[in-house]
Amino acid sequence: MSGPASGATRQEQERSRVTRQKLMAAAIEVLTEQGWAGATTGAIAERAGVSRGACQHHFPTRAALVAAAVEHVFHQQLEEIARRAKGLPQSRRRVEPLLNLLYDVYAGPLFTAATHLWVAAVADEELKALLLPLETHVGREVHRLTVQLLGLDESDREVRDAVRATLDLLRGLALANLLHDDTARRRKVLAHWARTLEAQLTPTRTTQAD
Repeated sequence: MSGPASGATRQEQERSRVTRQKLMAAAIEVLTEQGWAGATTGAIAERAGVSRGACQHHFPTRAALVAAAVEHVFHQQLEEIARRAKGLPQSRRRVEPLLNLLYDVYAGPLFTAATHLWVAAVADEELKALLLPLETHVGREVHRLTVQLLGLDESDREVRDAVRATLDLLRGLALANLLHDDTARRRKVLAHWARTLEAQLTPTRTTQAD
């Protein structure tokens, strides 16, 4: 039987959820702007508008906080990309716009924040221990989404290799874009790769259709 106590518990859970989301959003912002050295627990808590004690209550260490933030925002991005992909044409013209959508996974504040973390993890064992399984998880999820959106058969080794090459290309283009706007060159590269990918994968699609 529910009562005042259960209502209070739900309110507390909601406040906790909102606080965690504020902290994770602040972590990405501070990490993007100031890097790992500047993304202290105090700086993140201040940006989120919560006390340092509240921050440490939800996330005992800043490594745990930023890793959780990256994973949280990453899943939000994947959901958004899957939603936007529904409006793309179901034809050969689908590949290039899909590549541009997938590029968004590696662009923007999240990728900048993640790059700061990956570099810092080289010399930080605690951070590395948190990021290695996260990197594996992120890689698998992006791979899965790419296969799904392109309508491919992942049991085909050639398909798996093509998808891996595609994601490596997108990651490299995002790195090239960190220091200066590389949009014009990226568009040309992705257009070329879309044609290459379509030519390589068309037989696989034809086989599936048959």
